[in-house]
Amino acid sequence: MAASSVEYTIGGVKIHFPCKAYPSQLAMMNSIVRGLKYGQHCLLESPTGSGKSLALLCSALGWQRAQFGKSTGFEALLCHSCLCTHISFQKEPQPKKQTIASRLSEKFRSSPLTDSEKDDDFQPDRKRIPDIICLKDVQTYWSSKLPVYISVCLFSQFSEPCTRCPCAFAKDTVKDKEKDSKKKIPKIFFGTRTHKQITQIARELKRTVYSGVPMTILSSRDHTCINPEVAPHANRNERCKDLLEAKDGRSCRYYHGIQRIREKGALHKVLGLHQAWDIEDLASLGKKFRVCSYFAARELMESSNIIFCPYNYLLDPMIRESMEINLAGQILVLDEAHNIEDCARESASYTLTQQSLLMCRDELEGMIRNNIRTSGHEPLRGLCYSLINLMSDRGYESASKVWTGKDVLGIFYSLGITADTFRILKQHLAAVLEKEERVGVVNGKEDWVQLPTISSSSSTVLKNLFMVLDFLFRDSSRFADDYRVALQKTYAWTTQLPPDIPDANGFFVRPRHRQRQSNRVKTEVLTLSFWCLNPAVAFSDLSGVVHSIVLTSGTLSPMGSFSSELGVKFTIQLEANHVINKSQVWVGTIGAGPQGRKLCATFQHTETYAFQDEVGALLLHICQVMSKGVLCFLPSYKMLDKLRDRWINTGLWEKLEQHKTVIAEPRGGGKGDFDELLRMYYDAIKYCEERDGALLIAVCRGKVSEGLDFTDDNARAVVTIGIPFPNIKDLQVELKMKYNDQHCKTRGLLPGSRWYEIQAYRALNQALGRCIRHRNDWGALILVDDRYRNNPNKYITGLSKWVRQLVRHHDSFSNAMQSLVAFSQLQQKVGAAAADSPPLSSTVSFPTCHMPTTVAGPDLSKASEPQTPLSAVCPVEPQQDTCPPTFVSDKQLKAETDGNAGKFKLNAQDFSPAR
Repeated sequence: MAASSVEYTIGGVKIHFPCKAYPSQLAMMNSIVRGLKYGQHCLLESPTGSGKSLALLCSALGWQRAQFGKSTGFEALLCHSCLCTHISFQKEPQPKKQTIASRLSEKFRSSPLTDSEKDDDFQPDRKRIPDIICLKDVQTYWSSKLPVYISVCLFSQFSEPCTRCPCAFAKDTVKDKEKDSKKKIPKIFFGTRTHKQITQIARELKRTVYSGVPMTILSSRDHTCINPEVAPHANRNERCKDLLEAKDGRSCRYYHGIQRIREKGALHKVLGLHQAWDIEDLASLGKKFRVCSYFAARELMESSNIIFCPYNYLLDPMIRESMEINLAGQILVLDEAHNIEDCARESASYTLTQQSLLMCRDELEGMIRNNIRTSGHEPLRGLCYSLINLMSDRGYESASKVWTGKDVLGIFYSLGITADTFRILKQHLAAVLEKEERVGVVNGKEDWVQLPTISSSSSTVLKNLFMVLDFLFRDSSRFADDYRVALQKTYAWTTQLPPDIPDANGFFVRPRHRQRQSNRVKTEVLTLSFWCLNPAVAFSDLSGVVHSIVLTSGTLSPMGSFSSELGVKFTIQLEANHVINKSQVWVGTIGAGPQGRKLCATFQHTETYAFQDEVGALLLHICQVMSKGVLCFLPSYKMLDKLRDRWINTGLWEKLEQHKTVIAEPRGGGKGDFDELLRMYYDAIKYCEERDGALLIAVCRGKVSEGLDFTDDNARAVVTIGIPFPNIKDLQVELKMKYNDQHCKTRGLLPGSRWYEIQAYRALNQALGRCIRHRNDWGALILVDDRYRNNPNKYITGLSKWVRQLVRHHDSFSNAMQSLVAFSQLQQKVGAAAADSPPLSSTVSFPTCHMPTTVAGPDLSKASEPQTPLSAVCPVEPQQDTCPPTFVSDKQLKAETDGNAGKFKLNAQDFSPAR
């Protein structure tokens, strides 16, 4: 928790910020508060390193806290987190005088109510406040206001749950509210792309005064399972479900530990989760208390105010169902949302293999043979046979056959699968998956026996298939035109062992120490893919039921496509500037290499040795000029493999290793392997024993390009080779482009070619964003491709706003290197001077008080107007300890940088006392 904070009042909501906020952060918080206040959707772009995650957390949690204060008055304001502290107030000795609790109660009764407070849902309780009340985040405030003696006893010291304060009846109160259909305070579901990003968000939350808010992190068993019988398995989900069902007579003792802990009280209290935590913390506590951390995180969701998870957990209807996530009336925050269109399409799509269908069919037939729920299993087996016959159709000569969604519905109709029969099939699936016990004979005695069900892998196949069919049949098949169904035939190499052949006597003889030689066999693979080409299909389940949707990223431009693609009206939009000085970043395009050869990274050129050698020589020069860490991003793994092979053969790879430790991003591999690779990279930069830092060669859209924090020396230069366009020959890309061309006029979608370009620039901008990670950071962004200079109107406009404003085209390689050397030397001198001088804090601390600041943003009644982008901010001189209230004017909030003005300064005269 932050030792001190600055208090801002934005839109009537008090927000505590751990430091002096940048103008871009104030603009973000203003936009979020407006969106949450009026239930509107927000689309907010702020560059990486500008503190958007902190602004997201503080504004959303500040607004939520204000709603708790409105809904149940004083008691909820003090103990809404249910992690209470017991405060006993000593009464005044005069018997005729009222108690403090009664005076407070009368004060609440007599206080004038605003229009929103007059609403029945937000009126405070009219009951007398007891002499023992709960105190949490505003303890300092109320203790200074009340002339009483208080004794503080930590809640964790009590062996039994609190029974003398309102939080003891929290669950009953929630149930009563649900029965009365009263409005509930929305939970915040905070989704981001990866689990590693969630760890970074949790670290930011620890810096704030909101670090004690009840929270949980939803994740997969791969990250949270601590059972030694499950962790070594390749498929932890299958092994975990087998243990839960006790199929081999053993169960999971960690899972049953949750019930044991729950009986002692709330999980947050028992596990000691009083401050912000991450997945590793929960796993450690799970081992300590012998509790399953995977199910503990799910159990904590009910009492949490903010829930963190990867955002496919929120978009994918199958994951929402399995994790029991109900988003009705909740706040949906999606950070790093530049990939949200792809994720939404994927969540409403499914690819079925012939092998998985055959497995389902065989399991269903086994159930029927054993006379287990025959009436339910037979129709499902019939569906499997129908799809197997469809996939076995050889009525096409090419490697694939594509149908529109409407065509497939016609095929299903001929097979007897209609909207009505599909409804019946869903009922059958639910029935056969339901656990049921019947009387049977066990060891010669009658006993209750649980009916067997199909395996979890088969049930997952059927559930995903039914999810897609549900979208196709929903609302008179209104989404049918948004689907394409592709039957594809591919080949894969598999390893097969030769069968054992018996000898003349019928015995199988195999040498003990000699292994059988395996054979590589080319096998045919048939897949039936249900591709959703419209991300609005997945969002149709969300946009109409959630309280607000907030999408943020550093690379959302062009922002207009999100509204048309997602089918969501984003009333509030913001495109903020960076918080750094333009002198801290070098942005240049290079169209030729050291030998003067033109560098245009199209497919035809990248296949030539001349291009590969020229790029290698260019990268070698950059490694000689730029110290510490250098990141190089390529369009594809295929190009990475070709360049590495060529450079090893020519000796260039060895020359690179003479200057820096060279590491290439692996195509696949587990989480542990990737973490080890990053550790090697960071250590090479940190210690610099023999070489000057490290070079990490990665791929756009790979693990390195998104969500990782390369601060300071870890990325002094980012080099991008070419423009990472998607594979134009990919069938799904081709179908999406045709789909957009078909609907661009009627639905306002981008034309197919424009959509194709945007996919490249969003990936490129993400890679460029790895460099500048905070206000005092510096680095070089080097874009290698001749197309940037030859056609800037086409290839520069797709870059992020803060990058686009700083691009400089270099007509020769030597000029670019001279400029880069001068930039690097200047920044190193500035860094050395700063190291010799006393450190200047990047944040403003207020050791003796909270500094209240009122932000009078634009007229909130004009919520539909987008906010003006804000400029960067210079270091602000620390305020005096007296900390008078300050007022941030509309003029300051709307301030915009002049193209040549550099930074926007916040001077003392920009602040005036609040009235």
